[in-house]
Order: sequence, then C-alpha cells, then structure tokens
Amino acid sequence: MTTYPVPVPGRDLATTAVHAGREDLAALGLHVPSIDLSTTYPLPSIEAGGAAYDTLASGERPDDGATLVYQRLWNPGTDRFERAVAALEGTDSAVAFASGMAALTAVLLAAVAGGTPHVVAVRPLYGGSDHLLASGLLGTEVTWASPESVGDAIRPDTGLVLLETPANPSLDLVDIAAVVARAGDVPVVVDNTFATPVLQQPARHGAAMVLHSATKYMGGHGDVMGGVVAAGHAWTARLRQVRAITGAVLHPVAAYELHRGLQTIHVRVRAQQSTATTVAAWLCERPEVSRVHHPSLPGCDPQRLVGTQMAGPGAIVGVRLVGGYAAASALIEHLELVTHAVSLGGVDSLVQHPASLTHRIVASDARPDADLIRLSLGLESVDDVIADLDKAMANLP
Repeated sequence: MTTYPVPVPGRDLATTAVHAGREDLAALGLHVPSIDLSTTYPLPSIEAGGAAYDTLASGERPDDGATLVYQRLWNPGTDRFERAVAALEGTDSAVAFASGMAALTAVLLAAVAGGTPHVVAVRPLYGGSDHLLASGLLGTEVTWASPESVGDAIRPDTGLVLLETPANPSLDLVDIAAVVARAGDVPVVVDNTFATPVLQQPARHGAAMVLHSATKYMGGHGDVMGGVVAAGHAWTARLRQVRAITGAVLHPVAAYELHRGLQTIHVRVRAQQSTATTVAAWLCERPEVSRVHHPSLPGCDPQRLVGTQMAGPGAIVGVRLVGGYAAASALIEHLELVTHAVSLGGVDSLVQHPASLTHRIVASDARPDADLIRLSLGLESVDDVIADLDKAMANLP
C-alpha cells in the first residue's frame, strides 16, 4: 500500500493548507493537480481486475499505478483532497462523500453494520443531522444527552457519540476531551464544520472521527458540494466500504474544487472571524438586540475553550431580537448586502432564520427560538456589513 508523507512537522497550518495532498506533483511533472474524469479503467487481465476490485471494495488504499477499476471505488483527485484534509485534521486518512449528509449517513451505517446501532447525540446539531437521527431511517436509535450526561446515556449497543462544536445555530461550545473521557471506549464523532481545521482539530482532543460539510468553508465560494470524514485507518476503511456500496461518491470536479478551496481556507476563515468578532461586538450595543451568540463575547465561552481547544471564536454569529419573530423577519427582509439564504462559510455574508429553515424539521422542544437569526460573515468590508445591518434595523417594527 502506498503512503504519502504528511507535511513537515512544525510547519504552520497555512503552509499545510497550501501544500497538503500535492506531495507527489513535482515527480509527475505537474504544478496543479489534474482532474481524472474516467468512470471506468482498462483492466490488464481478469485476475488483476479481480484483485484490484477486492482491494478497493475492502476500503484499502491502492498502490500507485494500480488498476482503479471504477470511479465509485476510487478516484485519484478525490484521494488528493482526502489526504489534504487528513493532514489538516491530524488524522491517518479521510474519506470524501457527495455531501455532508452523505458523510454522516456513512458513519451511521458503519456503526449499524458493526452491530452497535445506538447513538448518543448532544444537541443542538445541524437540523439535517438531528432529523436523520430522530427518524431512525438508517436503523439507528438515538438518545439525546447533554455533554455532562453522555456517560449515563451509553449502553452496551452504543456505537457512537455525536456532537457539534461550535453548535449550529446556538454557537454553544463543547469540551471535546471531557466528552471523550465520559464516552470511554465508544467512538466520539465531532462535526467540525463551523470551526474548520483552521480553528480546531478534534482528533487532537480524542475524537475518533471528524465530520465536515465540505460545502461550507472548505469549498468557501458557494459553488461546490461535498462532505468528508477524517479518522484513523480502521474507520476510514469501513467508511470507504460504505461509500463503495452506497455510491455516495464525491465527483472528481468537486474534489478538485474542494482541494483548491483548502489552499485559502486559513486566510478566509481568519478574515471572516475578524469580521464576525467586530459585528458581534457592534450588535451587543444595539437596543433592538436582546442577545448575541458568539464565542468571543462574555458568557459565551464559560469553559474558556477559545485559546485552548479552539484557536479562535469562528465566523458565525447568532442574534436574538427584542421584537421576536416579527423583528427577525423584518430585519432579513430589509438587508441588501447580506443575502438571505441557507448554508454558510462562503465569501459573501448570509443570513437565515434557523427555526423556519435549517432546523424546521427538528422536534419542537429542540427547535431554535423564533427570535434567533444566524449570520455567516463573509469577506466584505466589515463597515459595509455593519452599515447594511444598521439600515435594516431602522425598519424593525
């Protein structure tokens, strides 16, 4: 099995983001990764084709120059993106999927196939994740727990503990190492979409798997969809088996775009975080606002995880309005620069109402309150973003 060197130890994450997954390009005479669109590959013989199929279907990584058989089983461009994500997250490897939800689905199916269908999950989660667990569609059973009660919720058939930090959309922070300790031998999966590996590497705090909706900050421009799970070799082999069977593959062009997005993720996230921190502080002074959720603010990081677990507070801001739902609706309606749309992590600022959109399908007792809106700050001038918010607030009922 071919292995590739991880970026040189001691190098800054920015350097890793630029170079990871590209270690072999010079030897190939390339400066930019190529895109292999082949859906099928010529087989040198029946025996060689069968042996290659066995390797790929078992989730193992093929040797360089090996027969690749079929795109659903392996694609070299996707492999480059996966290697880059693994380097950024500090894991052995990673597996990419067609979307973040496809990635979570694979994780859950791997647990069910292993005979451990029970999942302990910490709310809040992304609405789609919450709904998938609550539905039991994949044969899982969920027990909802607080970070402190995870240990009490674990059963003999518990296969996973799932959490998201910062949480969507409350921005609650969870101490990953503390949850890992309470989970014992049960693998902990951390959705790291909001933080990105720029601000947080959950595997370094004991998480077995790190999940991303790569559509968000990894792509960074609102034009490509994907998901990825970074983990150790044992888990990634199982996840590749699930991907091969279910067909939830990442398209080669999407893999190229996501890999390219990683080259600038450190610059984008830090700049967006700076804007979010400024906007959050400005919102705190507004009489129309009852509360602002951002880990940079007093009371929003009681465990002091920013600076220890996280390198910074991130670029998402939750805003609660004094006027409730009516004010939230009016504010969104009157914004001009900030786009009303779901998703996050792109170069342009977005706003949405979680209770009506991303978390609409969440159980009523766990759904975000109607007075909460979520801002994803982009790369616009912070002064222009604040001016847009200021103008919109002048129209609140």
